[in-house]
Amino acid sequence: MSGILEGRVAIVTGAGRGLGREHALELARQGARVVVNDLGTSGAGEGASDGPAGEVVEAIRALGGEAVANGADVANFAATEALVQQAVDEFGGLDIVVNNAGFVRDRMIVTTSEQEWDAVVAVHLKGHFALMHHAAGYWRAEAKAGRTRAARIVNTTSGAGLQGSIGQGSYSAAKAGIAALTLVGAAELGRYGITVNALAPAARTRMTEGPFAAQMAAPDSGFDAMHPGNVSPIVAWLASEDAADVTGRVIEVEGGRICVENGWSHGPSRERDRRWTAAEVGPAVRELLKEAPEPEPVYGAQ
Repeated sequence: MSGILEGRVAIVTGAGRGLGREHALELARQGARVVVNDLGTSGAGEGASDGPAGEVVEAIRALGGEAVANGADVANFAATEALVQQAVDEFGGLDIVVNNAGFVRDRMIVTTSEQEWDAVVAVHLKGHFALMHHAAGYWRAEAKAGRTRAARIVNTTSGAGLQGSIGQGSYSAAKAGIAALTLVGAAELGRYGITVNALAPAARTRMTEGPFAAQMAAPDSGFDAMHPGNVSPIVAWLASEDAADVTGRVIEVEGGRICVENGWSHGPSRERDRRWTAAEVGPAVRELLKEAPEPEPVYGAQ
């Protein structure tokens, strides 16, 4: 197989179903050799199975590509280190990390348990950090040895992390953390030839089919805007050597639409050469709010 990723080695997490599956298949079509990671859990992160990852490996091989399966829990720090080593042992190196694994435990803040919070933050935010940490360590060592690689990290945030989503406090917080982690990673790791970007995909997956069933439904005919495969070509390009000048960006993808997110930026301000009094703060803030743009509404807000 040949394409814009010919000869490159990729890890895709959560690659057994949905977006991750489509990413793994597209990277393989573009010539990458792929480590297909998936724990094989339910949509709520329960249970485990090697079936989903194995099925994607077989699908890639049927296309004429090269792939191996990995069943590690990305929230396990040691397991992600072994995941990086597996790529190096199997394919002689590592060039691309696509962080996609995750699940949801949707609850209102007042009914979210500590265990539910910890589980969601662990798989999303810690899972992204753990694999980024070990992959970056490998790439830093390669750079110091004079073998700088055109390394790419593509993270997965969400509109829930950028605008918030009612009933998804833990998921929104974790995805917001991933967006910030992406910015920090881009700033810190560029010296080693590593770019770090994030996608905020809108697509039909196990996490969206339930709460957003109507919006995610496939049409009877025509363009299926919510098919997860619509997102994967953007992943493939960001993972390519051609994307060396793009880093620290969050890109929203929905159907045929690509949107570069602006994120937080400094807005209007007032300044005094002394401490503000409490009585002065209210009028000043209200003036500033009149000058600032209205924030985008939280998903699910009335």
